[in-house]
Amino acid sequence: MNNRNLSPVNAQPIFAENVDKFYGQMQVLRSITLEIPAGQRLAIMGPSASGKSTLLHCLSGILLPEGGRIFLGKQEVSNLSDRQRSLLRMKQIGFVFQDGQLLPELSLEENVALPALLAGENRESAYRAANELLGQLGLGGLGTRRLGTLSGGQAQRVALARALICRPAVIFADEPTGALDQATGQEVMQVLTSMARLHGTTLVVVTHDSAVAAWCDRVIEIRDGMIHADSNRPQARPTAEAHEAFAGQTLPVGQSPTTGQPNFTGQTPLSGQYPPAGQAPWAQTPMPGAHPAGNFPLEAPRA
Repeated sequence: MNNRNLSPVNAQPIFAENVDKFYGQMQVLRSITLEIPAGQRLAIMGPSASGKSTLLHCLSGILLPEGGRIFLGKQEVSNLSDRQRSLLRMKQIGFVFQDGQLLPELSLEENVALPALLAGENRESAYRAANELLGQLGLGGLGTRRLGTLSGGQAQRVALARALICRPAVIFADEPTGALDQATGQEVMQVLTSMARLHGTTLVVVTHDSAVAAWCDRVIEIRDGMIHADSNRPQARPTAEAHEAFAGQTLPVGQSPTTGQPNFTGQTPLSGQYPPAGQAPWAQTPMPGAHPAGNFPLEAPRA
């Protein structure tokens, strides 16, 4: 793997059908059915212990559900062995966690390059790609620094670069701003959503903060292990057969894979009145002014 390419990847849709998850005798997910079109940026909200992080872990293949099925594209994740799911996560999925989970013993470029090296990429190519990503994120020339010299927001940018190094089809972010102040958290979300669009990845963010969720195209709310509200409620409940029809396709955000029609439904419990059907409910115009995180189109939070 000598020739490194950081061009946009083919985002993959995610589909979950009737997913149940138990911890002992306690059921934490109850018949969750969810379709996430390729390239969509989805926020999962809910109170503590509602099941939102468990849902993320099931969608990403970290946990296996006790019931139901989960697909990434045409691949049934819930039917894979532990080793197969590990390989899938290494090659097609990126993660950003609340505390970054970076290694303080390594430099920034070493932290970012590590997943690519584990995937078999040669050192020169992996380090070159790591420094290119750091440059895109406003950290150019800092690759040899240690984590102790960075702010919290800068450290999360390093974590995002690490999530992107293997050109994943999906990024899962679990409370990515939970350890940051509000201003820094908003900056991180602007960078995260902008880079997801730039690199062509589907993005799933778990958060309890509505200001964080506002950066995403769509918001669902989990309560008691069930989807309580969906700002982009599909017009038809998807089935496994419907999933097979849209797997691998890149559909416009806001278009239901089951119907092929726009599925903005007006009044929603989470975000009030939506624009007319077919108009995107998020801002397309970049925020004015320069931004320290490199030169790429910046996102604005959804109104």
